[in-house]
Amino acid sequence: MTDTTRDIQETASDCPTGNSSTDHRWQVVPGPTLPPTRRAHRQDLRTAVAVDLGRLAASMSRRLGMGSGGMIGGRLALSVQPRALHKLAIGRRVVMVTGTNGKTTTTQMVAEALRSQAPAVSNGTGANMLDGHVAALMTRPDAPFAALEVDELHLAQVTAQFEPAVILLLNLSRDQLDRVGEIRTVAASLRRALAQAPGAQVIANRDDPNIVFAAADHPAATWVSGGVRWKDDALNCPNCGTFIGDTDRDWRCTCGLARPAADWTVTETGVASANGTHHELALSLPGHVNRVNATFALAAALQLGCDKESALTRICRVSQAAGRYQTVRLARRQVRLLLAKNPASWLEMLDLVGGNDHPLVLVVNSREADGYDVSWLWDVDFEVLRGRPVRVAGDRALDLAVRLRYADVPCAVASSVDDALIGSGDGVPDVVANYTAFRDLVARSRR
Repeated sequence: MTDTTRDIQETASDCPTGNSSTDHRWQVVPGPTLPPTRRAHRQDLRTAVAVDLGRLAASMSRRLGMGSGGMIGGRLALSVQPRALHKLAIGRRVVMVTGTNGKTTTTQMVAEALRSQAPAVSNGTGANMLDGHVAALMTRPDAPFAALEVDELHLAQVTAQFEPAVILLLNLSRDQLDRVGEIRTVAASLRRALAQAPGAQVIANRDDPNIVFAAADHPAATWVSGGVRWKDDALNCPNCGTFIGDTDRDWRCTCGLARPAADWTVTETGVASANGTHHELALSLPGHVNRVNATFALAAALQLGCDKESALTRICRVSQAAGRYQTVRLARRQVRLLLAKNPASWLEMLDLVGGNDHPLVLVVNSREADGYDVSWLWDVDFEVLRGRPVRVAGDRALDLAVRLRYADVPCAVASSVDDALIGSGDGVPDVVANYTAFRDLVARSRR
């Protein structure tokens, strides 16, 4: 166990457990003013060779136009040194970010906040499994901080190799059911992952019963309250199955699982801490959902000793994350790209575009990375678009058109996104796309 981990565990043991039966409120205990140095740590020969080969592979991938190298470099390094993730994490203070929605944006906010104090590496391309983590860490082995996005089902593999300083649990909702499985399976996996990291500080969403179930027994938990608009995946207790109903209230199940008291509460303009202090969030990114993401990032930064004002300044400057919310040029016009990959994220994005009358293009694919099953389209409240002309494209454009017809939303099917954009009206169109469609549009915009 490293001295850093031991210090975190001792700090956690002095804090209340977050049990909802008490009236305690959490107070963030800042880390050391200066991050630990990594100069004293020397890589063993096998790890050094793995890092050099991984960097070479990543560089070649970029030069040949085959990708960012965010996976191939890490994969090669792991083939040479299976313990590369553990070795590269030694001496660093790592923040892991997981959840169904918001991982990439929150991870970028965390990375920027940490950079207000010292260099930090991050898997900003969204490569969120072990090879992506290794690829990120080996870009700068001397960086004392790391902010890493992690796939929900892979957090347990991470905590089996090393103990992060902070773990952020954002939310859980149905997504890629043919790959991930039901939400309770994911919640149980997160619970096991946290049990392997008792010294980590967990910052979790108190309004999502699935997240509460995963983190309730952890000895060091800070709770964020931002509300949960998508509630259909959290109507029953994830512990015993009892119906709990409206999660906006202070619910308590008969099995004992209950909504914890909030340490951070997201407001219409910012965030309030447990002691009543309000912090304004003048974000570059739109919507309530990004105030929630920013609150998680701020809480993580303060936990690791960052200055509040410096961290907030950097968080507020984030204007896009791996293409999300970015305005790009496609089909000879400026368009804004938005990612929506499941009912919960579609709800947020439709709420965002509902406040304007810009041309709207919706794009849905169903490839391996999306999940082949698109029956979730019928769970999305497309009725909010009634009276607004919409153009649809993508592999499953016809399925989407049928769903919109039943929602009484006028739509036109286009053979491609370019055709949809060419035929749309004046103004900057909003293009809302699911994962592979969004990824392809971002790649095209960067050529």
